[in-house]
Amino acid sequence: MSFRFKTHRTARRTIGAMTTPTTSACPFHADRTGVPLSSSRQPALQPPGSWPPGPPPGLTGWSLLRRMARDLLGTLEEWRGTYGNLVHLRIWPEHQIVVTDPHLARELLVTHHNDLIRWERGIAVMSQLHGHSVLTAEGAAWQVKRRALQPSFSPKGVQDYVPTIADSTRAALAQWPADDADWPIETAITSLAMDVIMGFLFSSPADVDALRAEQAVHRMSVAGNAEFYWPASWPDWAPWKRAKREAKQVLDRLINRQIDQRLAMDRAAWPDDVLSRLLALHQQDGATWPRQAVCDECMTAFLAGHETTAATLTWWAWCMANNPAAQTAARAEVTTVLQGRAPTAADLPALQAVSRTLQETLRLYPAAPVLLSRRATAPITLGGWQLPAGTMFMVPLQLMQHDPAWFADPLAFKPERFAEATDNAPRGAYMPLGAGPRVCLGQHLAMTEMTVIAALLLQRFELAVPDGMPAPTPELNITLRPKQALRLKLRGQCRHSDTNPTINC
Repeated sequence: MSFRFKTHRTARRTIGAMTTPTTSACPFHADRTGVPLSSSRQPALQPPGSWPPGPPPGLTGWSLLRRMARDLLGTLEEWRGTYGNLVHLRIWPEHQIVVTDPHLARELLVTHHNDLIRWERGIAVMSQLHGHSVLTAEGAAWQVKRRALQPSFSPKGVQDYVPTIADSTRAALAQWPADDADWPIETAITSLAMDVIMGFLFSSPADVDALRAEQAVHRMSVAGNAEFYWPASWPDWAPWKRAKREAKQVLDRLINRQIDQRLAMDRAAWPDDVLSRLLALHQQDGATWPRQAVCDECMTAFLAGHETTAATLTWWAWCMANNPAAQTAARAEVTTVLQGRAPTAADLPALQAVSRTLQETLRLYPAAPVLLSRRATAPITLGGWQLPAGTMFMVPLQLMQHDPAWFADPLAFKPERFAEATDNAPRGAYMPLGAGPRVCLGQHLAMTEMTVIAALLLQRFELAVPDGMPAPTPELNITLRPKQALRLKLRGQCRHSDTNPTINC
């Protein structure tokens, strides 16, 4: 399922690290311009049983589902233009609300968090690969898993891993050619991201199984995305699902081999990594943390940890190649701050220009442009509409991030829009990694890893668009990737010395 960007143009600047900045007024009670609503301007409370406007569903509404399957974001953008920022979809047997108002989206995900669960069908599809991990769990089980994993993905835990990220990146970049007019940069970046997450989780470099996993992840993503639009899945033993079956076997083998190797080691020799911490929980409390639970968490961390980062860095590389001035400015900062050496955790706050290019990439090309739908477990009032328990909610965050009400010239790559805070934009207008208690667990790892990789890549190479190459078409298969694997022109800036780990320019 693919889509092209289809949004309106012009409007306002906004900024933030992972969300737009906090305003002085409550963001849940502001109009589309960000101005707080007075009590007299609060939306009128609609009677129970009424619904926001939306497209005519016909007999079952399944025709709406078919349109969404062909072009999800293009269709949602068209409906928003026609019906507004709350759109009702009647797709039998469900009532679904598409929320593209930043205030209401954030209110939904934060204020009403305890009254929401994730869409059951979506979770069933994700669970085919992720099992019962922190990604798919709900309620108390989710809280236990999140608390156990949080220390590994905290800012402190991630900072300690910066030297390893830098070492892995320098080793990978040393294998890239000094000059190449048609370099498969998406494949190279994905391999690097996989190597980094293998080190973070397992203290192990990417091996043959890990490299095979790249293709396996793509096959599973395509299959999973297609199954979202069906009420049930055919069993995996069906003959036509051989590719998916084999892809899952590759990924299962990768994770189980790492666990087997670790358990075969003396406990005192275990490295301090995510797998060791999970196995310690397994040995302390096998009922709460059976081996399968360890497997599930490793699978989710491996898949989410490299796929989101690789997708974003792929789009970042395109944005850099297609915007030479922004690339030059970011490289100048890298030169000034790092003076030819690899970045440390202490350097990262000073790499503001690099960070802004990544933030702007996440705005234009969020790895997950539509959050997994939620279902209300209790009645919810949103934007004046009294919505019953059972109502489904979809939040297409990319539509908000491309909205000219919040971002001037929204389809243009302008990292400078993140240069200073403004009190005019609501926080929900920019949330590429979600919001609320279920915000992406790996957000600190992702931003740290991407900043280190981007800085080292700029330090060594210049990226350019190959002659005659059109802009890549985004394609959504769980995550957002170019429809055709991205290839760019690569030109070396500096050379590594074999005897000196710094860059000699």
